[in-house]
Amino acid sequence: MSTYPRLLENVIFQLSKLPGVGRRSAERMAFWLLDQDAAEVRHIADDLVQLKAGLRCCRRCNHLSDQELCAVCNDSGRDQKTICVVEDPKDVLAIEKSGAYRGVYHVLLGTISPGDGRGPEQLKVQHLLDRVGQEGTQEVVLATDPDSDGEMTALYLTKQLKPLGVRVSRIGLGIPVGGSLEFADLSTLTMSLNARRTIE
Repeated sequence: MSTYPRLLENVIFQLSKLPGVGRRSAERMAFWLLDQDAAEVRHIADDLVQLKAGLRCCRRCNHLSDQELCAVCNDSGRDQKTICVVEDPKDVLAIEKSGAYRGVYHVLLGTISPGDGRGPEQLKVQHLLDRVGQEGTQEVVLATDPDSDGEMTALYLTKQLKPLGVRVSRIGLGIPVGGSLEFADLSTLTMSLNARRTIE
């Protein structure tokens, strides 16, 4: 039985739902919030509500944005003829931190996973194919994770993209089989992007 007041216990319970946050960390966060003035706590709460209400997917690439187009798609200095295909917005952030890539992205919002009942029609594949056809894309870099679902997705995309006459490449060495781009270090991501290989 908790010795905390119900309101405090509720906040601790909610904070402990966050990834990587256990009960002790949630307690520390809750007590930190109690030490702040009411305006600061209200500001944090308002930002969380705005995050959920105002964030959406970029209409061009599906990356996170608070505008119709994300910052990458709006950047005229990017190589608009090269599209890097990733599974998740977190992968875009990981690649951007590496500084090794200057093209644009396409976020699938998942992978093909028969075990989970997810096929190509649940992903943003047709949107990608339309982009390649309409935007004069020269290269598509497949940067899905090197696990079974990521490899299956990359193989499917290669078969769909090849008839469009675009160069299709796969990220190279460095990301271990079963690994995730999100957790790769910056030098590994840089090496993997620079060592990408064309898929014939």
